[in-house]
This record gives sequence, structure tokens and C-alpha cells, in this order.
Amino acid sequence: MADNRGESLSGLTEDEAQAFHRYFMQSFIIFTVIAVVAHILAWMWRPWLPGPEGYASLTDGVNTALTSVQSFLA
Repeated sequence: MADNRGESLSGLTEDEAQAFHRYFMQSFIIFTVIAVVAHILAWMWRPWLPGPEGYASLTDGVNTALTSVQSFLA
């Protein structure tokens, strides 16, 4: 049986593991920043929580959308 002392489970050397970790963390941070910006923009466009009138205030927008879609289909 081969002596595996000093090797990692992944088979990477210490320098390769550090380089991989550096690139992984950079890409993770970039992805997280993009996701946060996308969520902020989506919230600004259409808030996920209802307004003071509750979800009943959303029915006006839904009714308007339905009538406009029906006019396209007719």
C-alpha cells in the first residue's frame, strides 16, 4: 500500500489548493454581489410584501392585466 502522508484527499498540492480556494472565494463573492443587486432591483420593481391594504390591493393590477390580455386574445 502506498504511503499517502502529506497528500490531501483531493490530490491537490498546498499551492494548488490555495489557488483553487482563492478563485472559488472570488467567484462566490462576485456571484453573491450580483444576486444581492438582482434582489434589490426586483424588490424595487415589485415588492414581495403587500402594502397597507394587504394582498387585496394586488387585485386591481391583476384585473388590469387580465383585461389587457383578453383584449389581445379577442
